[in-house]
Amino acid sequence: MIRVGIAGATGYTGAELIKLVTGHPGAELTAVTSQSYRGRAVQDIFPSMRNVVDLTCEALDVDALSQKIDCVFLALPHKVSMNYAPGFLKNNVKVIDLSADFRFHDATAYESAYQEHVAKDLLEQAVYGLSELYRDEIAATNLVGNPGCYPTSLLLPLLPLVRQKLVQTHGIISDSKSGVSGAGRAPALASHFCEVNESFKPYKVGNHRHVPEMEEVLSLGAREPVTITFVPHLLPLTRGMLSTIYATVTENTTGSMIRKSLLDQYGPDTFVRVLPQGEFPDIRNVRGTNFCDIGFHLDKKSGRIILVSAIDNLLKGAAGQAIQNMNIMFGMAEGMGLKLIQGAL
Repeated sequence: MIRVGIAGATGYTGAELIKLVTGHPGAELTAVTSQSYRGRAVQDIFPSMRNVVDLTCEALDVDALSQKIDCVFLALPHKVSMNYAPGFLKNNVKVIDLSADFRFHDATAYESAYQEHVAKDLLEQAVYGLSELYRDEIAATNLVGNPGCYPTSLLLPLLPLVRQKLVQTHGIISDSKSGVSGAGRAPALASHFCEVNESFKPYKVGNHRHVPEMEEVLSLGAREPVTITFVPHLLPLTRGMLSTIYATVTENTTGSMIRKSLLDQYGPDTFVRVLPQGEFPDIRNVRGTNFCDIGFHLDKKSGRIILVSAIDNLLKGAAGQAIQNMNIMFGMAEGMGLKLIQGAL
């Protein structure tokens, strides 16, 4: 039984991790931390967990926590996790970081979007935690940088095609939409009900911090520099994410080649579903699950491929993928604890 700790357990992602670990047959939740709710019981913060989770939030003391955990999820803000990960690793605790701090190999790329990195020496050993595409590397590491939700929704459909030179590496556009939970649990005017309800708008156009993350992963996959145009939008939904990606196919690329590439990559996988020809993802079909649904259309007249993906931003885009990575790191069945289905009705 894996002993698990969650640092930053009272945000939306932390709460999802609590639920997933509690229901995991191969893991036991032994510690939770929260700066805002230190000393308070989890069941008092989240009444839905009453009589299910009997833990109290404690301070984030690396040495003390390391005595009772084998794995820690760092559900902490960007620029915070890097201060704690080195200590856990020195204490032989496997680390899955849900911030951006260990998603980059290039410290300069990280620092251009965030701040100076204080644990640069760990970036080379950190593995980008896109489970289906870096499975072997994840199994061999003690430090995973769990991808962001937007990057997960874009990279899962696009990266196999980039790797196989089926699409051109310039002119890629992603038009992506997220539910409000992607903004986090901290109160903010932009995510108030009255601001979001009956509204649909873009935000951070041209300066979203996930762009360097996506461009680095795509460039490594393509073995040449890749730049993208990325426009995020806020949906008046609690959770869910849908990305529509446009790219120009390379010469002689056909729809059957695109489908074969995706099926070859994901056919055996549990959590990526390539939809039948003519069908496209719907957020309601992945909400509350760890699935990523992918559909596509090749416009022969323009030579463009239109890829559409849908995920639950809190699960496949965060906590669910983190559990998937934990399973891989500890040699367990990849889908353990993740057979979640919450239908549309």
